[in-house]
Amino acid sequence: MSEAATLDPTRLVIAAIIGLALLLVLIIKFKVHAMISILLGAITIGVVAGMPLTEIVTAVNDGISNTLKGIALLVGLGSMFGAILEASGGAQTLAVTMVKKFGDEKAAWALGVTGLIIAMPVFFDAGLIILIPLAFSLAKRTKRSTLFYAIPLLAGLAVGHAFIPPTPGPVLVATMLNVDLGWVILVGIACGTVAMIIAGPVWGSICGKKYMVPVPEHVASQEDIDKSKLPKFSTIVLIIAIPLVLIIFKSLAGVIPAMAPVAPVFTFLGEPFVALLIATIVAMLVLGKRHGYSMEELEKIMTKSLEPTGLILLVTACGGVLRYVLQYSGLGDLIGNAVASANLPIVLVAFIVAALVRICVGSATVAMTMAAGIIAAMPGISELPPLYLACVVAAVAGGSTVCSHFNDSGFWLVKSLVGVDEKTNLKTWTIMETLVGFSGFVVAFIISLFV
Repeated sequence: MSEAATLDPTRLVIAAIIGLALLLVLIIKFKVHAMISILLGAITIGVVAGMPLTEIVTAVNDGISNTLKGIALLVGLGSMFGAILEASGGAQTLAVTMVKKFGDEKAAWALGVTGLIIAMPVFFDAGLIILIPLAFSLAKRTKRSTLFYAIPLLAGLAVGHAFIPPTPGPVLVATMLNVDLGWVILVGIACGTVAMIIAGPVWGSICGKKYMVPVPEHVASQEDIDKSKLPKFSTIVLIIAIPLVLIIFKSLAGVIPAMAPVAPVFTFLGEPFVALLIATIVAMLVLGKRHGYSMEELEKIMTKSLEPTGLILLVTACGGVLRYVLQYSGLGDLIGNAVASANLPIVLVAFIVAALVRICVGSATVAMTMAAGIIAAMPGISELPPLYLACVVAAVAGGSTVCSHFNDSGFWLVKSLVGVDEKTNLKTWTIMETLVGFSGFVVAFIISLFV
């Protein structure tokens, strides 16, 4: 037991309030980078709580090393995989084919499904920039409001970005909670499907009828996508399915007796970094080499894709520091006991914590990181069933998605691309994000009741 675990409970609470308040003020008021803010907040908690300085250093080192060892490879490989998919035109292939199969009348559903699939390997911003021209093209052809098609696309991207690995958010939460990604994928698909339908085609139809938003002038004359240069739809679906299927099979092999003879093989192939490595290599060969890219060109594409991963990894690592400071100081036990005495389900607590940080800070990554750190520091978390922990991951994802507003960069990106004013964006995009997060959480909460 840590020496700091015997510290005065009142002092621990005061330390938590001061440290977390400092963190939020640094980010919101003084615009200090999230990585530095979280690190300073965590150290402040340790100092005010009275932790020995050597133990604070230990918490920092343990938080960084134990967090990064679980996600560094996954974020890097996932970025490379997504970059090849993006450069090859795979995202456009999915969108164009889905719209063709669904038809113009149900194209909103096609865009929602496409956004969900694409956001798993491709970052939200990149996926939006790649696919928004198709929404504009449909709006121009059908003479409908841009929101009729843009909202379902945005909902699908938001769902894939928040709930389903290998996108970094749920991966980092799952790593901090030490839960098998196979269960996270299964629960994420269930939560994400419901969230996409409610916040996408359903809410998009309402927005499209209420707000007539024309196609922005600068894209009104945009040419249609050249379908002859795109890879095959079936190829893209199979490649994206590789890591998901392998990871799920690893989880199933551990609980289905009939799979026992092949369990060691699937345990290896379904290890997340192995599954993503296989998918990346296949993408390099099939989408890269076969579509005319040289190894030098692929190397440049994959290297460039790693540029945004540094920020993700460092913010996540500092979230790990917060988790270990809370744990080593005894605050985790204190929070856990308070939750137990209040008789609140961990899934609900996870959603509330993530939502509060999201509303205050704006960053979904910071909200996920802080919420995961607080929940992971609670006693007895590791003893919870894997399926329940997967529901906790989904609850954190839901909370970190709700209420996007002026302090979220996504709010301004969508406003700029879609061409709406701030008031309309609050009434459409912000509500859509809240529907995504809350409906996903509700599904996770319902699943947790049966675990």
